Amino acid sequence: MEKRIRVLVAKAGLDGHDRGAKVVAAALRDAGMEVIYTGLRQTPETIVNAAIQEDVDAIGVSILSGAHMTIFPRILELMKEKNVDDILLFGGGIIPEEDVKKLKEMGVGELFTPGSSTKEIVEYVRKWVEEHPRY
Repeated sequence: MEKRIRVLVAKAGLDGHDRGAKVVAAALRDAGMEVIYTGLRQTPETIVNAAIQEDVDAIGVSILSGAHMTIFPRILELMKEKNVDDILLFGGGIIPEEDVKKLKEMGVGELFTPGSSTKEIVEYVRKWVEEHPRY
């Protein structure tokens, strides 16, 4: 039996809008992935700890609050500290193009902005995990 892709979907920071995160979580689940949704107002520490505990292949973070240049780098730092930087970190939300470029240079995967299709997200996660097996 083929191992199912496991994805943690999280809402970081004080942003209280999670409709997009729930839509992405549902699309990943409908595509056959196991999805763990952490809910609202998570810290980078709780996100990384949950990812380790759940043994996920990918972490998807939704940020609409403008805190992306603080939250994504902190998650990357924690992933490196805890030796889980082989997990895909991707995300979405309202992120200016120049920040998308900077975050990708730091090691964040794809960042999906408004208008991205759930099909694109599913295909990206599936392809990345296939190309970067953890075990």
